[in-house]
Amino acid sequence: MNIKDSRTDGCRRLPKLGVTGGVGSGKSLVCRRLQELGVSVCSADELARQAVEPGTKAYDQIVHHFGRQVLTPDGGIDRAGLRRIIIGDDAARKTLEGFVHPEVMRQMEKHFADAEKQGASMAAAEVPLLFEAGLESFFDAVILVSGDMENRLQRVMDRDNVSRQEAGALMKTQMPEAQKRKRADYVIDNNGSIGRMQEEVDRIYAELRAACKK
Repeated sequence: MNIKDSRTDGCRRLPKLGVTGGVGSGKSLVCRRLQELGVSVCSADELARQAVEPGTKAYDQIVHHFGRQVLTPDGGIDRAGLRRIIIGDDAARKTLEGFVHPEVMRQMEKHFADAEKQGASMAAAEVPLLFEAGLESFFDAVILVSGDMENRLQRVMDRDNVSRQEAGALMKTQMPEAQKRKRADYVIDNNGSIGRMQEEVDRIYAELRAACKK
């Protein structure tokens, strides 16, 4: 496929990739491989952590709205506790996103601008809620990392030390996989070996580089 037509002359403007997928799908592994290929990568989750550090605007807004119950003993945001609050409460989730997302977007735009200044050939952002947040137009191409429900459940349970019920509830807050597949430019089915996943990343990267040179 061609990089979207928002670029004007060859690849003078840095191609921006969005990497997304449901919780436990393996997005971070895909991004790690992209980094090995020379792509400049940032993580929306990491930017979100920075956005809610003590002293930030979002930190103050969260504490004011949700109360000190969402703080850890050392005064930081209890992300796991806050997640439990918003899982079953759409209004609370949207309020939290309104506090955090503007700063995440500002930092993401800075990442892409810095990557371009540094001469990177391509840059990417790992954005779990890319489609839910309506960010497709921000990127030149979107890669969806997909996985079987059972595989994803087990990964989340192992990674976050949560119950099957909690992992399933988190998945239900995200857009159904079938809808994401229709909207993505590329889909990586991450149900096999890491080697197979890396081969898919390499293939997509090569195709994007070729499209960029046209």
